[in-house]
This record gives sequence, C-alpha cells and structure tokens, in this order.
Amino acid sequence: MQRFCCLITLLTLALAALPALAADYGGSVVIGTIGDATSMIPMITSDSASHEMSGLVYDGLLKYDKDLNLVGSLAESWTVSPDGLTITFKIRKGVRWQDGKPYTAADALFNWRFMVDPKTPTAYSGDYLKVEDAAAPDDYTFVVHYKEPFAPGLASWTLSQMPRHLLEGRDVRASELNRRPLGTGPYKFERWDPGARVVLRYNPDYWEGRPNLDQVTYRVIPDMATMFLELKAGGLDWMGLTALQYSRQTNSQYFKKSFKKYRYVSSAYTYLGYNLKDSRFTDRRVRQALSYAINKKEIIKGVLLGLGQVCTGPIKPGTYWYNPNVPRFDYNPAKAKALLAEAGWKDSDGDGVLDKAGRPFEFTILTNQGNSYRANTGVIIQQRLVQIGIRVKLRTVEWAAFIKEFVNKGRFEAVLLGWSISPDPDQFDIWHSSKAKPGQLNFTFYKNPEVDQLLVAARRTFDRAERRALLFKLQEILAEDQPYTFLYVADALPILAARFQGIEPAPAGISYNFIRWWVPKALQKPALTR
Repeated sequence: MQRFCCLITLLTLALAALPALAADYGGSVVIGTIGDATSMIPMITSDSASHEMSGLVYDGLLKYDKDLNLVGSLAESWTVSPDGLTITFKIRKGVRWQDGKPYTAADALFNWRFMVDPKTPTAYSGDYLKVEDAAAPDDYTFVVHYKEPFAPGLASWTLSQMPRHLLEGRDVRASELNRRPLGTGPYKFERWDPGARVVLRYNPDYWEGRPNLDQVTYRVIPDMATMFLELKAGGLDWMGLTALQYSRQTNSQYFKKSFKKYRYVSSAYTYLGYNLKDSRFTDRRVRQALSYAINKKEIIKGVLLGLGQVCTGPIKPGTYWYNPNVPRFDYNPAKAKALLAEAGWKDSDGDGVLDKAGRPFEFTILTNQGNSYRANTGVIIQQRLVQIGIRVKLRTVEWAAFIKEFVNKGRFEAVLLGWSISPDPDQFDIWHSSKAKPGQLNFTFYKNPEVDQLLVAARRTFDRAERRALLFKLQEILAEDQPYTFLYVADALPILAARFQGIEPAPAGISYNFIRWWVPKALQKPALTR
C-alpha cells in the first residue's frame, strides 16, 4: 500500500512538471447583448453597449488586472512625483495602430487635448480638465502636470486612446470612426449591422500577442427570453442570465454538459432616478417617501430570486470604499404616507390618489426595452406606489432612442436604469452640480453644495483613509437626499459554452483575460457570417 501511494505521488509530481496545455488559435465567440451601440467612439457615449462593443478595439495607457490593480498597457511604466502633481508615462515601443501607423506619445497628448476641447461632446472631460499642462518631449514619453493633487488621476488614463492621424482637426461627430473604429487593441473592426450585430476580427500584430480567438460577434437581441432561446439553440456562446434562467432553466443535463455558469457580486447597481427639475421631486421628503414605499427586498426576492442585495448607494458593497452604515429606507408605507402629507400631498377629494394644489400625484417611469429585471421591477414599484396613492405609468423605449432622445435631453419624469461601478470610487461626473445638464452623467440634475465640496476634496486626497472618510460622508448625504431610490445590486450571472478554456474568475470578473481564452481545435466552430 505504501509503495502504491509513492507511485501515485511520483506520477502526480511528474504530471505537474509537464508544461501547461498549449492554447489553440482559432474559433469564435458570439455574445448576446440587449442594446445596440450608439457610437464606436467611447468617450462621446455613456451607454454600456457602445463601450463594450468598442472596448476590444482600443487600449488605454493603463488597465486593470484581475485583482483590480492598475497595470501598464500602452504605457509600459509610469512614475508619480512626490507632490502628486506630475505623472510621467513611458510609452511602449513598437505599438501600431491597426492601419499600420505607429502609436507614439504624440497620440497620448492628442487624446488629452481631445478630451478638454470644448467642441468634444463628452461627459468625461472633468478628469482631464484637472491637468494643467501635458507634453510629449519625445516619442515614448508622455507627461501630465496637475493643478492640484488628483487622486483619480491614474485611473483616468485607462481612457481608450483614439488615433490622432484620423481625428486631429476634424469634427468628431462626423468622423467615420463613429461607425468604423480603429485602435491599437486586440481586435479589429470588421462590420456593424445596426440593430443586429457587430463583428470583430483578431489583430495579428497586437502588441500583447495574438488573441487566441479569431472572431468576436456581438448579437443585438433586445429581449432576454429570445436571447436565452438563441443560447439554447446554439446561436450564442455567452450571455448574462436572468435570475430565473440561472436558478431554474439551466439545470438540465444539456446545460450542465454544454455550458458553464458563474456567479459573483456585479459591479453595477439599479436605481429609480427622479428628474429633479420636476416640482414633484424637488422636496427631499417626497423622494424619501418614495423610497420607503418601495419594497427593495420584495424586488430582490421576486425579480432576482434572491440573487442580489439591497443597494444603499453608488459604491460596490464589500469594497474598501463602501459605507455600510448609511441611513436605510426599508419598506415602511406608513412612514411614506406621513412624509408625503408633510410635503403637502393628501387625498383631498377621496379618489384614492394624492394631490397637491389640485394636481394628482402621477408620473411615468421610463426604462429600456428588453431588460426583464427592469420591466418586472417597474411593475412591483407601480403596485407599491398605488397603495400609497401615487399612480405610475410604465413605458419602455428602444435602447438607442432611450439614451439619445430621453436621458441625454432630460425628457423624462423618472427613469429605471443602472450604473456600472468603476474600481476607482470617484463619483464626480455623476453627482457634481457642474455635470447637472443634458448630455452629462448627472442627467437627473442633482445639486448639493456639500456634496460638491466632498467630491472635490476626495479628488484632492491621496491618503486612502482620509479619502475613505470623505466618501463615507458622501454616501451618507446621498442616502439622506435620495436623488435616486437605490434599489439593488444584482449578482452577475454569466453563462458560457463549455468549450471555452482559460476562464479564471477573479475580483475583476471573468473577462479581464479575454484575449487568452481559447477553444480546442476539435471544438472550434466556424465564424458567424449570416
């Protein structure tokens, strides 16, 4: 018996000493997405579909690794001056744009100028306006000088780098890059069929090495049930499951054999946002009342099937920056009615609907088509609010029109939407009053001078403990003000065809090492062409 165990041990050691299985090149992946892109220039869009579909075409100077640490990308290294005012990037040599032109520090300098140009229609200029001056003293050195210490400064240089030779001196809104992106990234743009698909092909000259998969196709399917049927039929390889699909519809032997499921806390939250230019929502007591009247736990149980948690603010739960002790608005319809009465909303004519100065309390919630979570959440909100005397209508709009015609123009009463949560906790673009205008990210028009001060102070503070204290206070004020009803943080529930290898879940999720995913030759499928 002892001899047998020794043999097993020797065999195990011998196998461990063998080189790792080499990844095969080739194959393709088809990804399901609800929304179509609006532009392939990510810095002039705010929707996740545009950023996701163009993300593999571009690189930033820096990127996040699997543990959400900043590491080099187009910049192979960087140094920060002792006073925190200067960052010097050393640009990676030998990098080329996908049309063969060299990428140099002059491109990095152009991208800074592009972001601070008043003619650039971007919601993300704030971080770059903090830079007092920038220079490219040679082809491989890019230097930025800040007016004052700026804590999110490094993270801002994950910005997708755009080609100077195709954009300089031209109107970005008329650029062909809106429809045909060209970057330095691992995949090249091949085609975009609006409302249907975006197709990318691997970049054989990518500086980090050839991506293993030949082709990436994003299929636009504006309905989650239809998307799931496509997954089951083999028309998709990868999608985010709904809670129902994850819990009850993917437990058969077919799914267990053909797919792999993952679950982790997502870096996103869902909220009901109020147009604070609307007189019905300007009183904080009204917003607090609405939050008390909505049963968040009911939504998590009924919509997410328990696969999520109550959201209390804009920071990801469980992270260093998250304040777990902010004021909470647990379900309390009696408290909601009392606050509404204080604010002057009463049922004066006995019709069951609250009114004030002869105006009934009724409003419409807008959300995007195809998201069953949001649609079902809207129904529960509607049911709960009618119980306290508020009539709510629900309206869904196609994604691109929803963003362009309603959100960006401030043409809504309330919206049911979500935000992705960046690894850096800076919240300036979403909550600062200077961003409270159409086309910016503070599209609900929230303004609070104390919040403005905290946002600015947190940006100037490199000390983690001090910055954390400022952000804790920020979360407390946002919880009190309830400019949104913060609803839930859903678990991420991706599912992928089992043939894909190299997937290693980490704090950053699963896609951080996407270019190293691979499929064994025998299991590769031909690229989607129809």
